[in-house]
Parts: sequence; structure tokens; C-alpha cells
Amino acid sequence: MKVGVIGLGYWGPNVVRNFLSTPGVEKVYCCDIDEKRLKFAKSRFPSVEVTTDTEFILKSPEIDAVAIVTPVATHYPLAKKALENGKHVLVEKPMTSSVREAEELIETSGKRNLVLMVDHTFIFTGAVRKIKELIEADEIGDIYYFDSVRVNLGLFQHDVNVIWDLATHDVSIMNYVISSKPISVAAFGAAHYNGIEDIAYITVNFDNGTIGHFHVNWLAPVKVRRILIGGTKKMIVYDDTEPSEKVKVYDKGVIATTQEGIHRVLISYRTGDMYAPKLDDTEALSLVCKNFVESIENGTKPITDGISGLEVVRILEAAEKSIKNEGKLIKI
Repeated sequence: MKVGVIGLGYWGPNVVRNFLSTPGVEKVYCCDIDEKRLKFAKSRFPSVEVTTDTEFILKSPEIDAVAIVTPVATHYPLAKKALENGKHVLVEKPMTSSVREAEELIETSGKRNLVLMVDHTFIFTGAVRKIKELIEADEIGDIYYFDSVRVNLGLFQHDVNVIWDLATHDVSIMNYVISSKPISVAAFGAAHYNGIEDIAYITVNFDNGTIGHFHVNWLAPVKVRRILIGGTKKMIVYDDTEPSEKVKVYDKGVIATTQEGIHRVLISYRTGDMYAPKLDDTEALSLVCKNFVESIENGTKPITDGISGLEVVRILEAAEKSIKNEGKLIKI
């Protein structure tokens, strides 16, 4: 299999490196409009072919699959053209800048029987896979809430607001680990520079009463990457800034009892042990590339397929619409 990678900015070289070490990949082509980036890629990965010609990557019969690692606004036109030319597509997150565009890509890939995958890298981390495993094993119980904080100072984006930049990660994690269906979104945000929201608070409501909450911020003095998941049996804290023990499981909870003859609920608290489960430390992006290639070879659905990418975009689009309407509840 021969893979073309379009975009060699911050993330692109990592994608190239991992495809070069993925079984089944024979050759990697690198494409960028910046000659300096191409020279860097060639010096670091001597076996790659480099070009500034995007059309060659999208149309060449030599290339079987394309990874699109470019700004969000370019995802749809590049992915659409790649699919129309018979290429399997791996596209960076978020999949597109609108629900309509995401639906079109899914339809196009389906008609041509091509793999469409979104690089929601966090879903492939050992931490998130362990959280999914714990929830599916019913160790946590029914989920009360999913609470996320992802803040830091910068990096300001020029094409998308803080929701599309930072919330994408945690929304994809939430959708992956929680099986119930989100039904509505409300959000508030503020723009202090360039007219683009740099702080936002998003609330997602589920059909079973679970609530999701996201705080994203480019103006924080510290870097925080923390998710809290509360269940009827146990609770999880996932701190991605921790060098080890990123996931901690707390045997803590609330016990509600009704005494006979008393028309009120008595609340007590359970405090048990905490443990940090062992996590697989395989590089997440290597698993993304492997899943993409294996899906093409075997004709199977990738873990983060176009539908999962669409569901993330659906929540982000609703959140942005809510912000523009002063926090109005948007049904999805």
C-alpha cells in the first residue's frame, strides 16, 4: 500500500513516521506547499517522496490512501476529491467544519466502498481504552456525569475557535466511552481577540439523564487536561498531564436510603480504596495508522469511522450555534 500525507506542519511528520513503521505500507509520499517543510521531511525520512503538488497526491493511481493533516477548512474539499478519485482517507480532527460536509463525505465513501477514518488519536491511548474497558465491564456503574477541563495559555488558532480546537478531543472521548445518546447542547463563550471565542463552557444532555460538561480555554495560566467520570458504583479521574498513573479509579459514591415511615431520602457516603490500573503505553498514533491500514486490507470498519467523526462535529456545531444564540438549548 502507498500512502500520501498532505500537510507537514506540527502533526504531519508524526503521521509520516508512524505510516513508515506500519505493516502493509510500502511507500509514503509527503506533500506541503512549504519547501522548507518538505526538506525537513526528506532529511528526517530519506525514503519518502516529496512534492508540492496536491493534485498528484489526490489523483495519482500510484497512491492508494491519503492522510489529510491540514487546517479544518480544507478537510472537506481535500477529502471529497480524494474519495472521488478512489482513495481511502484518514482525516485529522475535527472531520469537517459542518455536519453537512461530514454527511457528504460519509455518503461519498459509502458509494465507492472506501474507508473514511478520523484521527481522534486520544481514543487509541491506553488511558481511554482502559476507561472504556472499565465502563463496559460495569465496574463504574451507570454514568452520572462526564466532566472535562482542557485549558492552557494559547495556542490561538486563526481559522477556528477554542471549541473546534480543544473540545474536539474530549467530545470524541465522551462519545466513545458513553453508549447513551446525546440529545441537546447548550454553550456559552467569550471572544477577547480576533472575534474568535477563546473561552467556552459546553453542556451536553443525554437521553438517560447523563450530563457532559466541557471547559475549554486558551487564556489559562496553567495547562490542565483532566476528565472526571462519576458512576453509581465508582468514579474515574483521568489526568493526561500525569507522567504515570494517568487513570485513577475511586471506590467512592453516594448511598441513598429511605427509612420506613419517613418521607425523605437519607444520604450517606461511601469512601473506599483508590487504584491506578496498568495502561498500555503503545503510541496512540501508531494504532491509528495500523487500524486505518487493516481496515483497508480487511474491508472492516475503523474504530473512529466517518459516523463517529460526524457525531463529534454534530455536537461542536450545536455548541457554536448555542453560543451565537446566547446559550440557547440546541437539540441534536
